[in-house]
Amino acid sequence: MQRHDWSVEEIDELFGLPFNDLLFQAQTIHRRHFDANRVQVSTLLSIKTGACPEDCGYCSQSASSDTTLEREKLLPLDEVISAATAARESGSTRFCMGAAWRNPTDKNLDRVIEMIGAVQELGMETCVTLGMLTQPQAQRLKKSGLDYYNHNLDTSPEFYGNVITTRTFQNRLDTLAYVREAGINVCSGGILGMGEQRRDRVRLLQELANQSKHPESVPINMLVKVEGTPLEHSDVLDPLEFVRTIAVARILMPESYVRLSAGRTQMSDETQALCFLAGANSMFYGERLLTTDNPEASRDQQLFQRLGLKMEQIEEERKVCCHGC
Repeated sequence: MQRHDWSVEEIDELFGLPFNDLLFQAQTIHRRHFDANRVQVSTLLSIKTGACPEDCGYCSQSASSDTTLEREKLLPLDEVISAATAARESGSTRFCMGAAWRNPTDKNLDRVIEMIGAVQELGMETCVTLGMLTQPQAQRLKKSGLDYYNHNLDTSPEFYGNVITTRTFQNRLDTLAYVREAGINVCSGGILGMGEQRRDRVRLLQELANQSKHPESVPINMLVKVEGTPLEHSDVLDPLEFVRTIAVARILMPESYVRLSAGRTQMSDETQALCFLAGANSMFYGERLLTTDNPEASRDQQLFQRLGLKMEQIEEERKVCCHGC
């Protein structure tokens, strides 16, 4: 049964469990709801890169950051289709598209909706992350057939202002509310290793788990320290603390997909294996995540083989529908 009334004290107690006990509890819950040896794989493409007016301290795309990233216009449709086709052929079942906007204009949305339709024709699930939305924009995306909207909370409400000042934590909650009201699946998680304390990780997971409905997808990112961003000198987070966070997320949100996202290039295979044991059952796949590196697909395939993990397949009904049923 899903709960939506977790207290800070209860979540903090989970974090404080002996490591073996925490992973045993998380894995037990995971097996009640999922195939323990199957992983959903997504691919993420930046469809509009750079010059974002937000000042997110972790992001190379922020106009406030002193990085060498070049500003790019919205990708043409044929390039998006080509990237999605390659992702499908490599085993991804969901194609995610991200644009460096504070919020999309209605004209921007017209072009993104074209992309959503084209990816759907390939039989893949669709996800976009475009910044803040208005209520009418969320409704338009629902009508387009969009499967998921990603809008991360990033960190706790209390630590949020140390990372971002150009929008509020409540702004993020408002967009998630519009997405949920429109009937689109929610993808929302956070970033670890930005200088936050365990209490902040507790509060982040509390905010996610106590929503009226748990996010269907919960991406957990490890900070990628990009030169020229305000957080480039952040202390490295203990990998076992990252695994603990995955395990607690699984316990709090038992039916959600918990996704290993950014930062996997700095994780050992052993750390990633522990994350899967802790209840992670989704990951981003492909050499790039927006503007940062990600492990090569061949390396991930080798890891899956070593661990005996299988990738989820595209649903048969989607395969049929893309042929014009």
